[in-house]
Amino acid sequence: MNKKEYLKDKWLTILIILVNYFIILLILFAFKINVQATLAISGLYLIGFMFILLIEYLNKRTFYQDFKKKLDSLDQKYLIVEMLQEPNFLEAKILIESLYEIDKSMMEKISEYKNKTQEFKEYVELWIHEVKLPVSSLTLITHNHKTDDAKKILEQIHRLDNYLEQILYYVRSENAEKDYLITKVALSKVISNVALKNKDILLEKNIDFIVSDVNIEVMTDSKWLEFMINQIIDNSIKYSKGKNSFIKIVAKEEKNRVDLAIYDNGIGIKEEELPRVFEKTYTGSNGRNNKNSTGMGLYLVKKLCTKLGHKVNIKSKNNEFTCVIISFSKDNYYQVLNK
Repeated sequence: MNKKEYLKDKWLTILIILVNYFIILLILFAFKINVQATLAISGLYLIGFMFILLIEYLNKRTFYQDFKKKLDSLDQKYLIVEMLQEPNFLEAKILIESLYEIDKSMMEKISEYKNKTQEFKEYVELWIHEVKLPVSSLTLITHNHKTDDAKKILEQIHRLDNYLEQILYYVRSENAEKDYLITKVALSKVISNVALKNKDILLEKNIDFIVSDVNIEVMTDSKWLEFMINQIIDNSIKYSKGKNSFIKIVAKEEKNRVDLAIYDNGIGIKEEELPRVFEKTYTGSNGRNNKNSTGMGLYLVKKLCTKLGHKVNIKSKNNEFTCVIISFSKDNYYQVLNK
């Protein structure tokens, strides 16, 4: 608040003061008070009101400058009430009390919303676990009843199971830090679990699954890593060319990190689309041609890698290959995190 703004806001008060000033002058002259006394009385009146306006201006300017400065410095603006000192004029007190009530009401609504959201997430997780039981049963039944349609049924069951996994981990990803446990994990064991999970669809699609140099331990959460690799493998299967297709997984140990590369010779990704592949629901031109694409797999991989402290990159050439690389840090990041 500057002087010009303050005077503009107080124009009516100033006008009344000036009118009263001239009325006092007229009254004093009407009663034939001598000039010196008239000027003294009217002058004291005018100076008094000017002094009052000056004090009010300085108080308000100090308060609002401090208010704006602290507000601009805050990322969470609603905390402003906690940072302000007790003001010495009524308007500011009313403002702070109002902000406090607004803040309190907002926090109550947010708490209510969080509770409802948490209840819904818990219900979704429970529902997914319940649904996965009949899905597993269907897989066993299909394996035990070899028919001409069994392979097609297994493919659809695999798709259904993958979509259920996506929903489950999407729900959990908002509070992933409450669910993961960072430990030393053998890449070979995680990849073995992923291969077993995708065995039927790999055989059905006649895709070679090649694994080499993965006898390395990394600091991560095995459950989350298994999900991420499975999403990448699922994309490789989904966008395979069909003939002479393969998926190759290889790990390479560098000085400060371990790189896990998942390579396929599928239809690839156009160069101009690569910067957007980790965006939520982005499917690209290949995804639009494939009605099974949701655009959620790589988005979740990127999101979970960030939460786990890993890095993920992708390389691709249209109609030739795609390579997704997950990098695990070898520094003391996790030792500090787990203390």
